[in-house]
Order: sequence, then C-alpha cells, then structure tokens
Amino acid sequence: MVKSELYKHISENPGVYIMKNANGEILYIGKAGNLKRRVSSYFLRPHDARIEKMVSQIHLIETRETGSALEALILESALIKKHQSPFNIREKDDTSFLFVVVTKELFPRVLLVRGKDLSKINGIVFGPYVSASSIREALRILRKIFPWNIHEGAKIGAYKKPCFEYEIGLCPGICIGEINSIEYKKMIRKLILFFEGKKDIILGELEREMRQASKKMEFELANKLKKQIFALTHIRDTALISEDKLKIENLPAGRQGSKLKIGAQRIEGYDISNISGTSAVGSMVVFVDGLPVKSQYKKFQIKTVEGPNDVKMLREVLLRRFKHTEWEFPQCILIDGGKPQVNETIKTLRELGITIPIVGIAKGEKRDKNEFIGSIPKGVSEKTLIFVRDEAHRFAIKYHKELRAKKMMER
Repeated sequence: MVKSELYKHISENPGVYIMKNANGEILYIGKAGNLKRRVSSYFLRPHDARIEKMVSQIHLIETRETGSALEALILESALIKKHQSPFNIREKDDTSFLFVVVTKELFPRVLLVRGKDLSKINGIVFGPYVSASSIREALRILRKIFPWNIHEGAKIGAYKKPCFEYEIGLCPGICIGEINSIEYKKMIRKLILFFEGKKDIILGELEREMRQASKKMEFELANKLKKQIFALTHIRDTALISEDKLKIENLPAGRQGSKLKIGAQRIEGYDISNISGTSAVGSMVVFVDGLPVKSQYKKFQIKTVEGPNDVKMLREVLLRRFKHTEWEFPQCILIDGGKPQVNETIKTLRELGITIPIVGIAKGEKRDKNEFIGSIPKGVSEKTLIFVRDEAHRFAIKYHKELRAKKMMER
C-alpha cells in the first residue's frame, strides 16, 4: 500500500485520529487542530525509532471530526482511557497526569488534580490529560463560557463585594450569593455534558431556554444565553491548535519543559507597593538565565482590594497574570514577602491548577535581612533571587510613584 493513500482523503478539520494495524487493533490515538496536516506529518517527516516502528504497522486510519481542537482534546482523552492503545505514552498508574474533577459540593468547583491526589477529592472525574498546558488552556476557554465557583464552602456568600473573578466574568456570583445552588448546578451540568462530548445536547437546551426567556420578556437573560450559544459554536482555541502543531506525540508530564535549552531558567518576581492601601500597584519582572528581560516586565494597578492588604493585592496580580496563558510560564516564582504572601501564592496557583516552585524573601521592616521561604529550585542561586526581588521592588516603587504623581496632577 502507498502510504499517502492512508491520509489522502482525510479532512483538514479538528478531530481525533485512530491508527490501526492490519488486524484492526488500535495502535495510537491522537488529536489535531488540522487532521490532514497532523496525520501526514507521521509519513512526511523523520521521527525516532519508536514512532517509525508504529508507522510501519499502520494499515488503517480512522478519524472523528469535532467542532474544535478543544473538543478533540476531550475526545482524545476519553478514547485513550477506553482503548489503552499501546503507542500512547502512558504511565501505568497515571499518578503524574492531570485530571479534571467537578466536586460533589453544594456549589461544585472545577479542579485540576494529579492522579496521585484523586482519592482525596469526591467528584466526577475526567481524564487523564497528558499535556498540562493543553488542559489548562481548555479550562480557561470553558470558564469564559460556563463561569464556575472556586470558593470553598465557608466563603460562599460571605463576601461584602464581588470577587475579582466575578468582575472579569469567571465567577457567576457565588461570592455574594447572587446565584442559588439549583441554578448554579444547572450550569455545571452543561459543563459536565461538554466533557462527555454532548455539545449538541447543551446547544439544544440553551436554545430552548433562550426562547422561553424571550417569551417571558427576560431579554437580558435571553441575550446572555445567546452569547453562550455563540461562544460554544465559535470556540476560540488557537492556543490549543498552535500547541498541536508543535507536538508529534504526548509527552510525560515531567518532560514538558524539554523544549527549553539546557540550563534555561525563567524566573518571575512579584512585589506590591502602596502607602496605606492608596495608589496600590503590583509588579512582575522576568529573568531568563539570571538576566532581566525588561521587555516582558508587567505592571498592575490594583482594582479590587481596598485598604492596606498586600496579601490580597498579590492574589489579584497573580490571577490577572495567569489569565494570560499566552505568556510563557516560569520555572520559578519569587515573591517579595514572607509566609503570608507565599501561602497566598501557593493557594492561588493551586486553585488555577498550576504547579510552579515558589520562593519568598522576607526582608524585615528595614529591608535588612534575606530570609528565604520555600525550597529553592536546583540551578537557581540565592544571589539571583535577591537580584530578582530587588528588581521587582524597584519596578513596583517606580510605578507607584508614577501613579501618585499622576493623581496629584489631576487634583
């Protein structure tokens, strides 16, 4: 058989491809933003011995088209779990892979959990997902369509004002009791249906709800449902498609940074600057291989925290920063602060399903000491971290002064 015949008639749509041998046995299952381009790459480009061995056995390629690369990612995971295909790189116990868990709570949360921690959480489980960056991006997209709760039980409805996630459309108002458990679970049910590959059912339900809202002249609700329908039918997942172009096979979680050159180390440093809570700002500085990359520095004007609360201000900065999944993630985070700031950073990143080493430097009231909090990653020196801390502090102070001067001019 001429190998080109295997992929000649495959479409260029997103979907999942299933490679089989002459006996009809599944060899490998993969996803693609462009099925034809991805499948043809196995035959048109050189690969390592393992992939070459698999390609030599391919006799038939089946495809299942999906509406988006995001849906392909979810379908791929479900099929790999079902068929246990031999050429999909899988660890026997899946302990290092990520799973999506919808918790069984009054107001369910959506969490990313490592396989080794699944037994600690009661919920509906989807996965495993080998690519951590892909599933994080998928959840980022889905949360814009189906906002969900990240607050633990004791904090639900206890906020005096909406949380930051509510302000940017990611929380449905759990924080201030704007939505009851019944209505919230209806929305979460739609998210679960999406992970079960039942988008058509969701669209049908949304269209019925939109018509009912229009009949009752609830035009604001009808418009909201219309936007959800549009978002579901026009999923913007270019980040997932871009990643799909880069990878020929799934990589174990521990190797996902292997594209970095040897010794490359990106560190992000964060600091908060304010006087009694006024003109509060946050800074993010970036160092690569021990040197500052000033073109990637970011500054944040605090929007949701009133009064002097550096810990909550840091949380706002981190949430806003990691909303930008298109920005490269660091291998280490340096916090200008002590245990309260470090603990808040750990908590915030855990809620986002992100695992990055975190180090804090407690400086004392006179900035006369360097007490390190957390484990310093291998290959990172204390001297570099102090340099990062000082630069984050300098950049935050500079922006704080600029902001105060501007406000003075406006008076």
